[in-house]
Amino acid sequence: MGDVVPFKKPKLSEKHRGKTLCRSGFHKWQIIKERQFDVHQGKLLTVYRCQRCGKIKTMAC
Repeated sequence: MGDVVPFKKPKLSEKHRGKTLCRSGFHKWQIIKERQFDVHQGKLLTVYRCQRCGKIKTMAC
């Protein structure tokens, strides 16, 4: 048999889960350790990525 496909529309709260806080400026920042050095400027950087929406923020040390 095939897979069961849900025909029920997802609720708006499920569709936009976690994005409302980010739109209001309350991101959940997490440090990315793979990219710490800027080649063009030759500086150490701290790169943050929001866990909810994926936005990236960079700060110089």
